Amino acid sequence: MEHWDLYTKDRIRTGKMITRGEHVPDGFFRTVVHVAIFNTKGQMLIQQRQKDKKLWSNLWDVTVAGSVIAGESSVEAAEREVFEEIGYRLDLNNERPAFTIDFDEGFDDCYLVIRDLEVDKLVLQTAEVQAVKWATEEEILQMIEDETFISYHKSKIELMFFLRKQRGTHTRNDKYK
Repeated sequence: MEHWDLYTKDRIRTGKMITRGEHVPDGFFRTVVHVAIFNTKGQMLIQQRQKDKKLWSNLWDVTVAGSVIAGESSVEAAEREVFEEIGYRLDLNNERPAFTIDFDEGFDDCYLVIRDLEVDKLVLQTAEVQAVKWATEEEILQMIEDETFISYHKSKIELMFFLRKQRGTHTRNDKYK
């Protein structure tokens, strides 16, 4: 049984928890993570969810995603999810999320990393993941159109690709240094 910590709108852990599947009470929030692993060719590692998953079965998704369980930090959850779903040990100790998107019930921390992984050496969690592959931004956006990828806002995927090599919301401009 998986338990999730509840947070205030200011992201302060309240000491209260819910069990996976329970409704998040009004005025409280939970945290989820997404990790997008890119290679040096500019492709994102994507995964195909299993056919029998309750949500988004058989669809493609970013490298990994999951809920932060009780007592974990966002970074710890991201590292755990990467290892559980694709069998890769990722060290995010010096990382912060590239961005966070609020959703009705919580916070979605998005981590973006560059690693040249060999797909055939990954150990997939067969209960969750049926396949992985490298894909370009254009391929993923087309998959969203074709409804073979989770129906993220295309701008989220575009932002992930844009921010994979830089941080912040400003483009570089020497005039203001």
